Amino acid sequence: MKLEVKTLAAKDAGAIDLDDAVFGIEEIRADLLQRCVKWQLAARQQGTHKTKGRSEIARTKKKFGRQKGGGGARHGARSAPIFVGGGRAHGPRVRSHAHDLPKKVRALALRHALSSKAGSSNLIIIDDAALKAPKTKDLRSSFENLGVQNALVISGETVDENFALAARNIPCVDVLPAQGLNVYDVLRRDTLVLTKAAVEKIHARLSAKEA
Repeated sequence: MKLEVKTLAAKDAGAIDLDDAVFGIEEIRADLLQRCVKWQLAARQQGTHKTKGRSEIARTKKKFGRQKGGGGARHGARSAPIFVGGGRAHGPRVRSHAHDLPKKVRALALRHALSSKAGSSNLIIIDDAALKAPKTKDLRSSFENLGVQNALVISGETVDENFALAARNIPCVDVLPAQGLNVYDVLRRDTLVLTKAAVEKIHARLSAKEA
């Protein structure tokens, strides 16, 4: 498929061929996208939540009542979970929430995410993402000319420093190098903006691999 290339000034800069195997999938599989997003978010969780069990509560372990004849249950410590101030029964523990997801599934999910943007006309290709000076006002006006309000911008090998500095003051705009392209960030923004260098990197990363 072919797509027009624009400049930051919203002027025509030719056209570019996009691989149909990466950007032209018609039947988008929501299950693949959901699995990949869950995998990404699970890996981000810190897993540092924790509560104290009865063995960790600083309360007396002395038996506070008679074994028999007291008219109640037989308890050996006030740290039992049924008492106020006692330990938590089966509470959360420090652990990793990360789980495995095959590389082929991740690559296929990324293809479907890119195809979903292309199929819904929410994909914009620009010739380059670079500015002469880190001025947010200039970049904001360029985005307005392109019709971009909520977007993920993917650059080439590296992100232009001036462009990154200008974009970080604009809400709902994320900028990543081509290596940082991922399903979650693609889906969380309305528009995907790719540079020509980013398209080359994506083709090299995904075109040669089998789904």
